[in-house]
Amino acid sequence: MAPALEVRDVAMRYGDRPVLGGVTLRVEDGEFVSLIGPSGCGKSTLLKVIGGLEQAERGEIYIEGRPANGRRGLIAYMPQQPSLLPWRTVAGNIELALGIAGVPRAEARRLARDWLGRVGLAEYANAWPHMLSGGMQQRVSFIRALLSPRKLMCLDEPFGALDALTRQHMQEWLLSIWEENRRAVLLVTHSIEEALLLSDRIVVLSARPASVLREFTVPFGRPRDPKLWKVPAFAELREAIHELLKPAEAAGTASG
Repeated sequence: MAPALEVRDVAMRYGDRPVLGGVTLRVEDGEFVSLIGPSGCGKSTLLKVIGGLEQAERGEIYIEGRPANGRRGLIAYMPQQPSLLPWRTVAGNIELALGIAGVPRAEARRLARDWLGRVGLAEYANAWPHMLSGGMQQRVSFIRALLSPRKLMCLDEPFGALDALTRQHMQEWLLSIWEENRRAVLLVTHSIEEALLLSDRIVVLSARPASVLREFTVPFGRPRDPKLWKVPAFAELREAIHELLKPAEAAGTASG
């Protein structure tokens, strides 16, 4: 079976500024992979290339074994901000995304109501997005991505703007939902702890122009214990990744 995603030696630049310096990675079907690296190294840019929003200067993108360079609509995407349409209700935002994906209106309505109930937001189905907290809005945004017919989900720091406690709750919530569905996921995050809690593998990128420094296989079983951070092996892996990022962060600061 072809991997959900394969990135082969992808490089690109903005003007005369190199951003990606030849990134190679893969995400297997049903695998949760996190992408971590110093700020400004090109993580979000790589997601845009994968999603067809940016064109690589060199390299190839394959989604489910098929060439995908420059092609849009092949992934489910969750941005840093929820990006809910303020003039549509909570349920209406989900229904619209499903309709665009080709789901019949009645089925889209049923799925939206069903999933809002499953994530504890049934009473907000007819509410406007501004009436929800940040964490609630991110749940709605995640449902939109989860219900997409695409096998690969790309999540771009979805919890980065949340406070620490809400972020922890959202991580635990995401784990429980993902365990039920096991979609292929590529998550961009700045948090080593978040990557260790959620992932099967962690891909560490260098400073710009980004390349892969190392991949870590996360050895902890599933379902994950939310208190995993207390395990000695968790601290050891966190420190190993942190040490690897130190020179990359220093280089990024020097070049920035």
